[in-house]
Amino acid sequence: MATAAATSASEPEAEPKAGPKADGEEDEVKAARTRRKVLSRAVAAATYKTMGPGWDQQEEGVSESDGDEYAMASSAESSPGEYEWEYDEEEEKNQLEIERLEEQLSINVYDYNCHVDLIRLLRLEGELTKVRMARQKMSEIFPLTEELWLEWLHDEISMAQDGLDREHVYDLFEKAVKDYICPNIWLEYGQYSVGGIGQRGGLEKVRSVFERALSCVGLHMTKGLALWEAYREFESAIVEAARLEKVHSLFRRQLAIPLYDMEATFAEYEEWSEDPIPDSVIQNYNKALQQLEKYKPYEEALLQAEAPRLAEYQAYIDFEMKIGDPARIQLIFERALVENCLVPDLWIRYSQYLDRQLKVKDLVLSVHNRAVRNCPWTVALWSRYLLAMERHGVDHQVISVTFEKALNAGFIQATDYVEIWQAYLDYLRRRVDFKQDSSKELEELRAAFARALEYLKQEVEERFNESGDPSCVIMQNWARIEARLCNNMQKARELWDSIMTRGNAKYANMWLEYYNLERAHGDTQHCRKALHRAVQCTSDYPEHVCEVLLTMERTEGSLEDWDIAVQKTETRLARVNEQRLKAAEKEAALVQQEEEKAEQRKRARAEKKALKKKKKTRGPDKCGADEDDEKEWGDDEEEQPSKRRRVENSIPAAGETQNVESAPGPAGKCAVLDVEPPSKQKEKAASLKRDMPKVLHDSSKDSITVFVSNLPYSMQEPDVKLRPLFEACGEVVQIRPIFSNRGDFRGYCYVEFKEEKSALQALEMDRKSVEGRPMFVSPCVDKSKNPDFKVFRYSTSLEKHKLFISGLPFSCTKEELEEICKAYGTVKDLRLVTNRAGKPKGLAYVEYENESQASQAVMKMDGMTIKENVIKVAISNPPQRKVPEKPEARKAPGGPMPSPQTYGARGKGRTQLALLPRALQRPSAAAPQAENGPAPAPAVATPPATEAPKMSNADFAKLFLRK
Repeated sequence: MATAAATSASEPEAEPKAGPKADGEEDEVKAARTRRKVLSRAVAAATYKTMGPGWDQQEEGVSESDGDEYAMASSAESSPGEYEWEYDEEEEKNQLEIERLEEQLSINVYDYNCHVDLIRLLRLEGELTKVRMARQKMSEIFPLTEELWLEWLHDEISMAQDGLDREHVYDLFEKAVKDYICPNIWLEYGQYSVGGIGQRGGLEKVRSVFERALSCVGLHMTKGLALWEAYREFESAIVEAARLEKVHSLFRRQLAIPLYDMEATFAEYEEWSEDPIPDSVIQNYNKALQQLEKYKPYEEALLQAEAPRLAEYQAYIDFEMKIGDPARIQLIFERALVENCLVPDLWIRYSQYLDRQLKVKDLVLSVHNRAVRNCPWTVALWSRYLLAMERHGVDHQVISVTFEKALNAGFIQATDYVEIWQAYLDYLRRRVDFKQDSSKELEELRAAFARALEYLKQEVEERFNESGDPSCVIMQNWARIEARLCNNMQKARELWDSIMTRGNAKYANMWLEYYNLERAHGDTQHCRKALHRAVQCTSDYPEHVCEVLLTMERTEGSLEDWDIAVQKTETRLARVNEQRLKAAEKEAALVQQEEEKAEQRKRARAEKKALKKKKKTRGPDKCGADEDDEKEWGDDEEEQPSKRRRVENSIPAAGETQNVESAPGPAGKCAVLDVEPPSKQKEKAASLKRDMPKVLHDSSKDSITVFVSNLPYSMQEPDVKLRPLFEACGEVVQIRPIFSNRGDFRGYCYVEFKEEKSALQALEMDRKSVEGRPMFVSPCVDKSKNPDFKVFRYSTSLEKHKLFISGLPFSCTKEELEEICKAYGTVKDLRLVTNRAGKPKGLAYVEYENESQASQAVMKMDGMTIKENVIKVAISNPPQRKVPEKPEARKAPGGPMPSPQTYGARGKGRTQLALLPRALQRPSAAAPQAENGPAPAPAVATPPATEAPKMSNADFAKLFLRK
């Protein structure tokens, strides 16, 4: 039918009708094109009706009524209508999409979804040759799923016409059963082979296929039954007396294996057999039933769980490993991999079992090959594959080709390329016979080392902005091989010179590694030279290098060598101590400068607050407006006392100042009001605070209490609004909001539950939006007892299944971004990063189901434009946070160092500032009882200071306001 369709499509183009009208020719070409499309789709409709009602005809482009399409094709020449134009538009659209997909695959051949989409469109267009080529290319790179194989096999079966075509289909079945263990494919294989029983050797072929199917999936407890029954039906259909014994054998073999619905099989055997069932068969049957009861909990757990059921399969594997039956262990691994083919750890565990237990060459290499085809981005699988090939004596050319495939697999880290190069170089080193002065293998090893260094410098560094090998591990290994195995210290020294010029000369351990190599395979002169260079260049641990140099000279050097070494080490250590002292002074100066800036900012805020309060007290009256304007636009740095007015006919005491404000009197004139000085205002506020009811927190209830913060200050009746929110987690005993002295809500509260599990469930509400702000929910912990306690719910290490997206437009919503991301895989979680006010920062984290989907999304989304913003996408790998060093850790080994403040590299934070001048600081007293929450952390104890003399208010103001 396909040939007829192709012939009918080519005839009008070869012999077009001659005529003066171009419209007639154009109409005939369109009619022919329409006929070709209709016929190809009719072929597809006739072919895949056998796939059952689950086949989506609309998706494959097949009409529900083939007769209508043929009628349309027959009338297309005479009256081309709107259907032709619809087909033309659809065909043109599909062709453009096909070209786009082919271009995408030329850029990235490992794009799985592109392969699937291209095959679907080519199949829809009836391009049978191109479909075959596309499927072949995809099968060479990826293992195909059961659905893709069955679709391909049904296509080829429908077009098979002679013996050669049947052999081609057999070859496809052989490829299909090697990708995954799929009972349905084996069943199709057996049924198809039955159709060729009339050919030479057909009967043996059928039995061979069924026996292989039983050995692979006959132990499958839920799907193996269909294969046993199909095999028995085939043998029963052959009318020969000798075949009855074959059927008996199949029944007995099946009843000895624990399978679902065994009772029905036993009853069927009793009905079919004319003779009584032997006792040995019944005994094996009962034993299989007992085994079935042990396996049922694991099988039922798989039936109840949802795909991919990794945890259930892991438990099943652990159970089978304890029993130790190799056939069943292989089967459960294969079953797990059908649904979890993109989980590298599962492949690693399976291949490790085969490497250490079975050690069957074909089986081991087959599993390793499938592993790297399923997870090509995992360098550990490639390294294990190379080791397995070497272990089983695979040809060197094949191993080299496999290594080249690994380099093109698209690893997601620069260090992965270093690891695969290491594995390959180790293999090449083991091939070399170092007893010979020169050999082909040795030259190949040296060439590979040189190529590795060039590859990391150009390819890897260009892609990742790093070589992945900052310590030059590959170059170090090359130097060791040259020195120890080739006796070529000259080459080793050249390599170490290159290592030091790549930024490693400042590290003592690098110099000591070189020194040890010289000690073992060089001479004393080069050892001394290396250590002298190390003394001058090392910046991390110069004392250690100096000690090694002095030790060597003490045991091997002359007096002159000793004097030179002592002079150099003393000079170097003196310079190092001087540099460290300067660095400490600079850091202390930065700390002091930061403190002074903070005090200036605090003083400016105090002055601004006093000015604002004075204006507020003055009220709406306009008396003294000119003076106020003059003061408002005057010098802001003028001292506070100069802005105050004195009360008429009053003489303040020496050294005292009074604040006087004007207020409207009853006659509209300005009256003079006394304003208390700041010290009295503070006393009044403190007394007000003491009068307020205290909200005491019982630390014994921390386990059932959560601390809620970052709530809007404008929230009215927070306990009433928050209660319905937290009651979803469990019964709420009390919500204690915290208010300021003036009665304003401070944005945080304590929520006490009746049960601990409710408090744990409430922690899941962290970052939930409340009135436009993310609400922070954290455990209630007394920081005075746990000063280092911090809550950060997200991982700070590399997560290969999670993406970090930057450059997002602020208007991009979570739903919009999720819609974009889910096109490349299953999105498990998506988080837009916001500030404390709930405003987006243009950043997001997207968690996918596995590493494969994440790597595909990186390649497709990086550089994508969203709302005129070009985004950047990378695998989530947050930089390590620098923990401030303790003072004792900063002391120089060579001598005492001034201990800098422990406030970090940038000095005190704003929340660490002491509001009291340093000259008046006292040792802190005991921490007061907490009023609104847990007791604050105790202040850092300060060393006792001499008692400062008493000062007047003026002296205190000068200290407080000094610049």
